[in-house]
Amino acid sequence: MPAFDTTAYAGLMDGLTAISVSAADAIRRGRADGGVRTKPDGSPVTAADEAADAVIREGLERLAPALPIISEEHAQDDKPSIKSATYFLVDPLDGTREFIAGHDEYTVNIAIIAAGAPVLGVITAPALGLIWRGSVGRGAERLGVAVRHAAAPQPIHTRSPPAGELIVMVSRSHPDAATNTYLDHLPHARRVACGSSLKFCRLAEGSADHYPRLAPTHDWDIAAGHAVLVAAGGSVTDPDGAAVVYGTAGRRIPSFFAWGGAPPRQRSR
Repeated sequence: MPAFDTTAYAGLMDGLTAISVSAADAIRRGRADGGVRTKPDGSPVTAADEAADAVIREGLERLAPALPIISEEHAQDDKPSIKSATYFLVDPLDGTREFIAGHDEYTVNIAIIAAGAPVLGVITAPALGLIWRGSVGRGAERLGVAVRHAAAPQPIHTRSPPAGELIVMVSRSHPDAATNTYLDHLPHARRVACGSSLKFCRLAEGSADHYPRLAPTHDWDIAAGHAVLVAAGGSVTDPDGAAVVYGTAGRRIPSFFAWGGAPPRQRSR
């Protein structure tokens, strides 16, 4: 598969946004079906997850038929797994547990991966009526959803590190001991619990500063948020400051640190 053509970003962005809005509509319609199943990995899935996945796959196949699709709901079947490939990476309903519980913190995540890194991301929050999107090197923006289409976008950017309290986003549904221990030793940190990729969005729009996760997660859980945050001026690395690599065996990310700006070691230089 050839490398992704960066000149195609602008043309694909609006198409991907429209697809995510259609998936959000499918999720809202699917809420009436309260059935929940448990997947082999123990995670829940609903009719809304599957309806959004079908809408996204159909839309992506029309928009860019040459690019493969990897989606959470078909992860065992979707290819490729090689790092050099360019492909769509999809989580059709990120935050299924929040969705089932009746919270608003769930999203539709669509990303493009090139050479093992996210280069474009679109995140739509159906219950909030908001979209965050960005292309690495081209900036990020937030926009509202108005009757099945996206409203006018507003540029967003991460904020400078505050002198006092650090606002740290943490998972509402997936707390882990290692992350909690790390935060216990992080001075002046105020924890804000949140579901789905909205944690990345809060950093990207400058309303939070840090999102650490020291437990494994899947590629599709963070790829769109990773792209939006980096496009807005933030960073996502492993805890040692190295790049987070996508497309590895099992498509799992062992851990990561997301920052609204440069990591601390870079800020002090």
